[in-house]
Amino acid sequence: MFHVVQYRPLRLITQTSLSSMCLKFMLSRPVAFAQIWKSWFSSHSLDGNKNIILMGPPGAGKTTVGRIVGQKLDYPVVDIDDDVLETTWNMSVSEKLQDVGNEQFLEEEGKALLKFSASRSVISLTGSNPMHSAGMQHMKKNGIVVYLDVPTTVIMSRLKSMKVDRIVGQSPGISLKDILQFRKQFYRRWYDVRVLCGGDVAAEVVAEKVLDAVRRYQDSELETFISTRSSRSRRSMEKDSHKYFSDVVTEGLAPDGGLFVPERGLPKFTAGEWQSLTEATYIERAQVILERCIHPADIPASKLAEIIGTAYGENFTCSKIAPVRHLAGNQFLLELFHGPTASFKDFALQMVPHIFAYCIPRSCNYLVLVATSGDTGSAVLDGFSRLHDTDKQRIAVMNFFPEDGVSPIQKSQMIGCQKENAWSVGVKSDFDFCQTAIKQIFTNSDYTGFLTVEYGTALAAANSINWARLLPQIVYHASAYLDLVHQGIIPFGSPVDVCIPTGNFGNILAALYAKMMGIPIRKCICASNENNVLTDFIRTGVYDLRGRKLIPTFSPAVDILKSSNLERYLHLIANEDGQLVTQLYNQLENQGHFQLQKDLLEKLQQDLVAGWCSEEDCLAAIHSVYSTTGYILDTHTAVAKVVADRLQDRTCPIIISSTAHYSKFAPAILRALRIAEINQNPLSQLHLLSSYSPLPPVHWGLLETLKKKGNEDHQVCAADMSMLMSHIETLIQNHFM
Repeated sequence: MFHVVQYRPLRLITQTSLSSMCLKFMLSRPVAFAQIWKSWFSSHSLDGNKNIILMGPPGAGKTTVGRIVGQKLDYPVVDIDDDVLETTWNMSVSEKLQDVGNEQFLEEEGKALLKFSASRSVISLTGSNPMHSAGMQHMKKNGIVVYLDVPTTVIMSRLKSMKVDRIVGQSPGISLKDILQFRKQFYRRWYDVRVLCGGDVAAEVVAEKVLDAVRRYQDSELETFISTRSSRSRRSMEKDSHKYFSDVVTEGLAPDGGLFVPERGLPKFTAGEWQSLTEATYIERAQVILERCIHPADIPASKLAEIIGTAYGENFTCSKIAPVRHLAGNQFLLELFHGPTASFKDFALQMVPHIFAYCIPRSCNYLVLVATSGDTGSAVLDGFSRLHDTDKQRIAVMNFFPEDGVSPIQKSQMIGCQKENAWSVGVKSDFDFCQTAIKQIFTNSDYTGFLTVEYGTALAAANSINWARLLPQIVYHASAYLDLVHQGIIPFGSPVDVCIPTGNFGNILAALYAKMMGIPIRKCICASNENNVLTDFIRTGVYDLRGRKLIPTFSPAVDILKSSNLERYLHLIANEDGQLVTQLYNQLENQGHFQLQKDLLEKLQQDLVAGWCSEEDCLAAIHSVYSTTGYILDTHTAVAKVVADRLQDRTCPIIISSTAHYSKFAPAILRALRIAEINQNPLSQLHLLSSYSPLPPVHWGLLETLKKKGNEDHQVCAADMSMLMSHIETLIQNHFM
């Protein structure tokens, strides 16, 4: 058998080996330390006779790392350059390259790979092996390909020190940097797992990372999910009913009414790993971060890359996807509105439909239910309408929104985004009713069972109660920090604050998760509008809905009183005490309030501060910023700007999440800019705004949607559970039957 370590326990040993005692032990008794390694590896094995195949650019350290991994495993080590190519050709690699030229060399190299076979070995590929498709397919049949991902600047520095100025495939007129960048597409095609390698990481550390990555690849049992309301005793009795990423994507809400969270928490990145991403594009950062959060047994790296490329490749108007713009002083805007529906919801909802389509079983139809306070609806409808036709036939989406609780342009957009598998229903109530109704439908086992038996259709959720919605949001918070580092505004490790307009707590929770994963965020500032239940809660520890009525505001996406994702954060700071979370939310449901214990409130206030903004101050901020900079904030961003001005101490940069494009709220913006005559037609309002040559320009996607005919057609229903269920059944009958 091909033995590998059960590596997580051993990683604790290697971390503490930095202490002088362990370091002396390793130096004085290397044989004993090697025996510890071998004893760990002898008790756990890979399936079959798999090889560990190290892949990466020249200078990545494949040969050195391969020897260390082989020594730790006590397995044969094969260096393709020295042990295969030169032996086969009976000449050096450089001589062969000079003899046959670039193109023929790659072909000859591939032929040599096709004739090579091994098992239970550690194999170090050449930097150009991945450019030969047939050769790599042959190698992958019996191996786990580990990509040693080293920043291009580091590789160039290493090659320079090695006095290497040309590599295979580099034609005259093509720089070394260009050919290294060109090769990355081939590395990304073939790897199973990735290991991030910074510039100053020792080969021994990289070898440990390789073993850790292989262990994770082979053991999906380590990455399970639990409900925020499950007790430890119940989890111990239900060990056989593990939930994995694919399960929680499909199910959305836990059966006990709680929200799914990873049982072992989120992965941690070292400072060096984060720094290795400063040069990366947004798509590259997303790939690296999400690979760590989604087990390859659920979505392989190659499929995940395809999904990310589809989500962000052509659907965003800005090549940087989520650019960071300096506003004034120490304030920076994270622009999250460059997606097709002009809000931050696009970051998740251009990706989640494809994740969902990949994860669900093919034997069942799915109806995705979503409640929206404004932006989610159009983003969900647009995202699911972009699925392949075969997926549209088995996946439909129904969007419930407060009929009179969104902006006119938001409503026109949601109705205009309806497609053959995507519908909107206006509900004569507020967002809290829509969200609560969906939760009640999901936990009504009689009703969901009836839909499955009668119509062969299962229900799923696309709100931020679905775990997959949160992960892409972590990416843009991390990326914003890395952009400030890349631009030289701060060195890595210097803190920043973030200020986020907050209603359902998903966006700010993603920032807190980014902080847990190693991004140096000091404080997360929660910005509320006049529906300031969260501000009161963060300041006092009392979540109190008694006597509160939802106030319609200029920032409708945060017109929310019941913040769903707050439950995930409370579960986190309560050390996964599901019983306590259940108690708190039962009290909220039955009595309309709950209060945190003092120790939990202190934990919360280490991460969060909060403030709120009046309607007048919101409009004044829009006018002031436009007057001084020519830049137009949307109403939600203006709420965050007002709160940031009041609460941030200016000792570090603050990143304000600009969560939507101002075009979605044209009447409020025109009012803020003190334009007297406002046409009630949404399209006319956008044309009027455009005439001011604002920064940024009016959103093209909104203009295109509003130009469509038939935007007035949609269904409207009363705030009644039976009516919502009736609409669901009608949709299922019309689409799937």
